[in-house]
Amino acid sequence: MAKEIENPCISVCQLSGDLCVSCGRSKEDIRKWKRMKRPEKMAAVQRANARLKGLKKAHG
Repeated sequence: MAKEIENPCISVCQLSGDLCVSCGRSKEDIRKWKRMKRPEKMAAVQRANARLKGLKKAHG
């Protein structure tokens, strides 16, 4: 069995609109995480990472 995708949550939940500014996931991704299959989790983590990069650029 493939290695489990690690939850990107860092237990510093700060929602700004529909996004957690700590882990980068959307409310939808956070809510569905436990039911997601491995490829869905990988995609959610990639989206979260992209959002975090965008947030860091915006807030320099």
